[in-house]
Amino acid sequence: MAGATSPAASANLAGKSGVRVVVIGDPGTGKSSLVVALATEQFPENVPRVMPPTRLPADYFPDRVPITIIDTSSSPEQKPKLIAECQAADAVVLTYACDRPATLERLSSFWLPELRRLQLKTPVIVVGCKLDLRDEQQVSLEQVMAPIMQSFREIETCIECSALRQIQVPEVFYYAQKAVLHPTAPLFDQEAQSLKPRCVRALKRIFILCDNDKDGALSDVELNDFQVRCFSAPLQHTEISGVKRVVQEKLPEGVNDNGLTLTGFLFLHALFIEKGRLETTWTVLRKFGYDNDIKLRDDLIAMPIKRAPDQTLELTSEVVDFLRGIFNMFDIDNDGALLPSELEELFSTAPENPWSSDPYKDSAEKNVLGGLSLEGFLSKWALMTLRDPANSYANLVYVGYPGEFSSAFTVTRKRRVDRKKQQTLRNVFQCYVFGARGSGKTSLLQSFIGRQPSDALPSNSERFATNSVELPDGTRKTLILREIPEGDVRSLLSDRESLAPCDVAVFFYDSCDEYSWQRARDLLVQVATHGENTGYEVPCLIVAAKDDLDQCAQALQESTRVSILAFNSVGIISQLNPYWDRFAVIYSYLYIHYCKLLYHLNVLLGFRFTKKTYEQ
Repeated sequence: MAGATSPAASANLAGKSGVRVVVIGDPGTGKSSLVVALATEQFPENVPRVMPPTRLPADYFPDRVPITIIDTSSSPEQKPKLIAECQAADAVVLTYACDRPATLERLSSFWLPELRRLQLKTPVIVVGCKLDLRDEQQVSLEQVMAPIMQSFREIETCIECSALRQIQVPEVFYYAQKAVLHPTAPLFDQEAQSLKPRCVRALKRIFILCDNDKDGALSDVELNDFQVRCFSAPLQHTEISGVKRVVQEKLPEGVNDNGLTLTGFLFLHALFIEKGRLETTWTVLRKFGYDNDIKLRDDLIAMPIKRAPDQTLELTSEVVDFLRGIFNMFDIDNDGALLPSELEELFSTAPENPWSSDPYKDSAEKNVLGGLSLEGFLSKWALMTLRDPANSYANLVYVGYPGEFSSAFTVTRKRRVDRKKQQTLRNVFQCYVFGARGSGKTSLLQSFIGRQPSDALPSNSERFATNSVELPDGTRKTLILREIPEGDVRSLLSDRESLAPCDVAVFFYDSCDEYSWQRARDLLVQVATHGENTGYEVPCLIVAAKDDLDQCAQALQESTRVSILAFNSVGIISQLNPYWDRFAVIYSYLYIHYCKLLYHLNVLLGFRFTKKTYEQ
C-alpha cells in the first residue's frame, strides 16, 4: 500500500480504452493555445480559432490510456456542436483567463449552470489560463475557487497554467484523465472530509477477504500478500513497520497486537485520498472487481446460464446451507431472528442493504421487534433470486459466498413440462394476484406474512409477499405472492412472456361489490386468453373476499358458474363450486389460520385430485 501504482496494477482502469476531454470556455480565454502548447510543447505564433481533435499517445501519462482532446467554439452558431461534444465527453476542461476577472465570474453565472442544465455527469476541471498575465495583487486560487467549488461539487480540481511559459500545461490534462480513471466523487465526501459509505463497505469486504486467519487484523504476512495482489510488488519489513507507525500515531486503535485493524485500514485509504493518491485506492478496488460505481463489475456477476422463459433459477442446497450459516453468525443474541441492526451488519460489505427498499422491504414476516426469522430470511433470498438472479448472486458474493454462479443456482424444469407430468422438483412457486382496487388483494398479501391489512402503506406499484409453506407431507416450499395493480394489467399482458414465470393466477373480488366481481371475471378472461395465445397457460382461481359481509346478489348468482374459494375474513373455509367450463376442474381448500394462508402445491401446478385427498 505504500508503493506507487504500477502499469500492471493500472490495468482495467474503469474499462476505459481512451479518455475524451472537451475544452470549453469564453472566447479568448486561451483554449486553443492550451491545446497547441500541450501537443507541440511550445507557444503558437498563429492560433487557429478552433483546433482539430488532438490525440495524445497512450504512454504520455503513467496510466497508459490515450487521450483525445476536443477544442470548441463558444460562438452562438456553434452551440449545438458544443453541446453534443460536452455530452460525449469523459471530462470537461472549463477555462477562464487569469487576467480577465469577468471570465472567472462567468463560470458560476453561465458555464457551470449550463453544464448542469445538460445533466452532465462528467467531472469538470477548472483551468485559469494566461497565468503569466495574472495581477500579483489578486487573491490566491484557493480563495477564488473555494466558494465556487462549494456550490458546484462536479468540479474535480482547479489549476492555473500558462501556455506561453509552459507552466503546468500537461498537468491540466493529467488531472482531467485522472478525474475519469480515478474519480474522487465515488470515494470521498469533500464536505464531510470522510470516505463515502459505499467505499467503506467495499474496503471492509476487501479487508475481510484478506484477513485469512479471521482475527480482525491484517498481520505483516497478510499485508504483504495484499500488497502483492494489488500492486505486484512486495513490501519490505521496514515499509510495513512504517505504515503501521503512521496509523498508530494518528489513530491508536488502527493497530493492535495482531496487526492493522479495519479502522486502521480505512484510515490509510482516507489518508491516500486526502493526499491526492486516489489511484492507490482505485487500484485496490479494481483488483477486487469493483467498477466506478463501487459495485462488482457486470462481467463478474453476469448470468452464464441459458433458460426458457418458463424456467427460473433457485438457490442450490449448498447456498441455502451457506445462508443458514450466515444467518446464525449474525444472529448475535441467538433469538432465532435477525433484528434490523443485525441485518444491516450482515449486508455491511454490500454496496447497500438490498432489502431496504421495495419490493423486498416489507415482503416477509417479521416478529414484533422487526426481526426476520430464518424462514423469512431464506424466503426473501428466494424472492430476489426469482426476480433478479444477477443481483442475488452479487449479494451472495458481497456477504462472503466463495462459489461460482453455476454452483449457486439450479435451473428448474419448464413449467409446462411439470404440469404435463404432474410432478415437480421445484421449491419456489409464484402466484399472481389480480383484482379490482379495493377487492382485498393487499389484505391477502398482508395476511400471508402475518400482518394486519392496515399495516400496508398505500401504493400503486406491485407488492410481493413471500413465506415458507408446509405441505401435507411435512416438506416446506416457498410461495411468492405478486400483487398486480389493476392499472398494470394491460402493460403486463403486452409482454408475450409475462405469464411464463407464473404458477397460478388468483383473481380476487369483493363479494359485496358487483363491479368488483365483474372486474375479476373480465381479468380472468384476459389472463386466460393471453395464456392460451402465448402457450403459457396457468391454473386460475377466483377468490371471494369479505365473505362474512352481505354479498352482492348478482355477484353471488353469477359466481355459481365459477369455482370459488371464498376468502372469509374471520377464517371460515367455504364450500367449492364447479369450475368455469373453459378451465380444468380443480378442487382444493384455502386454509386461513391466524391470518397465514397455506396453499397446496397441487393447486399451484394445476394437478387434478379429489377433495377426499385433503380431507384425509
